[in-house]
Amino acid sequence: MPLYQAREIAKAQGYDLVEVAPTAVPPVCRLLDYGKFKYEQAKKERNSRKSQKIVLIREIRLRPKIGDHDFEAKARVAKKLLAGGDKVKITVLFRGREITHPDLGRKLLQRMAESLKDAGTIDGQLAMEERRMNLVLSPLPVSKAKIPKVKQEVQTTDAKDENPQGSPEPVTRNR
Repeated sequence: MPLYQAREIAKAQGYDLVEVAPTAVPPVCRLLDYGKFKYEQAKKERNSRKSQKIVLIREIRLRPKIGDHDFEAKARVAKKLLAGGDKVKITVLFRGREITHPDLGRKLLQRMAESLKDAGTIDGQLAMEERRMNLVLSPLPVSKAKIPKVKQEVQTTDAKDENPQGSPEPVTRNR
């Protein structure tokens, strides 16, 4: 069909003439409402972006001579980040002559991976970049992650513990 005839048909029906496949021989065109088409495309794109989960890589930095309490505090933070769905990059920074003992950094990263094995898995291997040694942990799938159960407080009422004014509120005890 000639182009001028297709334009007249589109104008008569109140649609736009849109070229769908310009590289085809002959080129393929469609009659459609272009504004509505663009709106639906944008809507599909928004919905696809909404369903995507953005995974961040968070970094925790350690030193080879870190104390036990500091190590445990960093491990708790890493566990929270993994539980939140983020990847965690654990980095051991070497300063000065510490670089001559990379085995200390390797042991530290292995210890961290061991303490976080119930919250995440290791991605790749240990990587040494200049004066940094890295390890990346990714979170476990939601169904496999162990969620700690919170102990519920038990509420009891006893006749002798009631309020003398006859208040309906029970007295609570932690057992």
